[in-house]
This record gives sequence, structure tokens and C-alpha cells, in this order.
Amino acid sequence: MSIFVKIIKLRGLKSFPNKLQTKLATRKKEGSLRKLPIQNNLTDFSSNDYLGFSLSEMIFKNTHELLKNKNIQKNGATGSRLLSGNHPLYTATEKILATFHNAEAALVFNSGYDANVGFFSSVPQRGDLIFYDELIHASIRDGIQMSHAKSYKFKHNDLEDLQKKLQKVRLKSNSHTELVEVYVVTESVFSMDGDSPDLKSFVEFCKENNCYLIIDEAHAAGVFGEQGVGLLQELEIEDQVFARINTFGKALGCHGAVILGSKDLKSYLVNFARSFIYTTGLPPHSLATIQSAYKALQNTSEIKKLKENITFFNHTLENLRLTSKFIKSNSAIHCCVIPGNERVKKVAQEIQEKGFDVKPILSPTVPKGEERLRICLHSFNSHKEISKVLKLLATFVSN
Repeated sequence: MSIFVKIIKLRGLKSFPNKLQTKLATRKKEGSLRKLPIQNNLTDFSSNDYLGFSLSEMIFKNTHELLKNKNIQKNGATGSRLLSGNHPLYTATEKILATFHNAEAALVFNSGYDANVGFFSSVPQRGDLIFYDELIHASIRDGIQMSHAKSYKFKHNDLEDLQKKLQKVRLKSNSHTELVEVYVVTESVFSMDGDSPDLKSFVEFCKENNCYLIIDEAHAAGVFGEQGVGLLQELEIEDQVFARINTFGKALGCHGAVILGSKDLKSYLVNFARSFIYTTGLPPHSLATIQSAYKALQNTSEIKKLKENITFFNHTLENLRLTSKFIKSNSAIHCCVIPGNERVKKVAQEIQEKGFDVKPILSPTVPKGEERLRICLHSFNSHKEISKVLKLLATFVSN
């Protein structure tokens, strides 16, 4: 027995705090305890790898060649970007991203979580107002909680509710003065629903009400628009949005994120976004992979296949009379609402046993009563596979 263990026994120290043990026990009782999954060989209907880029040999080889040609032989960034970690690939990558996404400037973060936390904890100031969609991503919520601004949620994709909330708050606080800034936050494609707001109307609303609009495009990049530029560029309204957050861990198949906006916004984030300032930069290999993935978007064949699969999926839903069970979506994400953690887990398990990797989304990730199967489509899924998984699902959710 080690000296450390003996000391613990002598002092009577607890092995784990009671409050934390209680929270774990509650999760187990509710059937919502999370566990890390084991990799499987099932047909993929669960990952965010919409274009199959994470498995692309071409992207892997191009990344290697890029590093080799530039004689870069580093495994890490060696420090934060403000110290020693701002290697030349950062400048080149951010220039490519700004050009591709028609932005004045681009700033790369280590992840989408870092980007959202960094932005929302630093940009809105004390006394400012933030209005956010009630289904906004957890990373945005966390960033908002770290902000000194006041925040209010509005009903999902409901511009009328946003209007009422804004008017009410402004009347109550007399916050129409120039000293108070108003930020409106939503997503172009919601990760747990797969649906989209009326982005053009949101742009017009923010113009009329002197608000700054921020859009998270994590699940739209690589899926919508010519060469996967995203939904905002497809609608040609990207220049009317204060900030866009794109991530590379979905359709781009790699890692990291970018905030797109003005040069002033980039300068501000470099100076005040703590998740950017106080972390080691991405290694050169990650930046080279991002460049290779964006180069691969120039060949739109995978995007075309994905869009064809989305159309086929929705047509099959209609043929099987499953449309009413699903949240309406034209994205790569499709959700079948099956209330109850135990019930949705059981359906998911039955489908997985037939060879299809479909994941249940449980409460508290989604509200109780809105548990669901989340089906992600990919360019590499065949029509036969899509038909099979939906016919199988129909046997469990038919009236």
C-alpha cells in the first residue's frame, strides 16, 4: 500500500464528493448518463463528416505535400499565437478563408467552442443586450454566461417573439441610447434540429432595429452554396452580418474554427478574446489540413452527391408517410422525435443491431419530451442504405 493511500485512509478522506455522486446517480436514474462510445463498423448515419473529408486520402496526401514543400517539420505550435505559435501557415490560411468566404478578415480559433466562448465573453460589453435563439448551441450559451451583457432568449426561429422581447426590454430599460449595443444571435443550421431561420428577415430586422447580427454556420459550411461556402453566401447576405462563426470539424473533416468579420473585429478578438489569447496555437499540420480541405471543396462532386441524398431522403420520408415524425429540414441533419430517453435509446439500439449507426439524442441535451433520433446524411451514403434505414425506422414509429 502506498504512503498516499495510507494517508487518505488515516484522514478519512472521501474518494468522491457526495454532491457529484448524487448528480451522477440522478443521471443514471433518468437514463441520461453519458458514456464514451466505442468505435464501430456500422453504416455511418451519425457523424458530422458530411462530405467524407475526414477519410479522404487525397486531403491527407495534399496536406503532407504542402508541409513537405514548405519544409515544415514541426509537431506543435510551441506557444500561443501572441508568443511563439503564430507560424506562417496561419497567415496563409486566414487569407484563404477570408477570400473564400468573402470576408474582410478571418481569425482562426482552436475549435468552434473556443471561437464562440471567446467571441461572446469579450465582444458584448456591460450594459449591452444579447438576444439569442432558445435552441442556440451550448458553446454560445457558455460564452454569453461569461459576458457582462444582459441576455434574453427568444422562441426558436421566431422573429415576432424577438421583436416583442426587444421592444419590451428597450421600453423597460430605456436602452435605445447609443451607449447600448444590441446583439442578435442565431444559427444558419441548427445542430439538434437541422432546420434554418429566415436569415434574410433576420438581416432586415437587425438593420431596422440597429442590431449586430451574429450567425453560427457550423453545419452549413460545406453543405450550402457554390463550393460549400455556406447558407449566408448562398443567400448573398454575408456582408450584412457582423460576425460569422464557421467550424472545420463538420463537413471539412478536420479541426478548428474561424470567425469572419471586419479587420477591426479581428483586431479586437486578438486583444480581448481570452480563449484565443491564453491557449497554444494549432500545430502546422492542422492548418495545412484546413487548406487542403478547402481546396477539395473546389471539386463540388461530393457536395452534389450530398444534396442529392438530402432530396432523396425527404422524398422517401413522404413515400413512407414519416414526414410528420421528423422536424422539417433541407440540411444534412434530420431528426425523428421519439419522446422518452429509454424509448429512443431502445429504437436506436434496434437500428444499430441491423447495421446502421444512428444515435439517440437524450434529455438534457434536448428538452424532456423532445428526445430524438438524429440522422446525419453524407455524400457517401447510398440511396439503398437510406431506404433501408428509413424502412426500418418506420416499423418502430408507425401509427
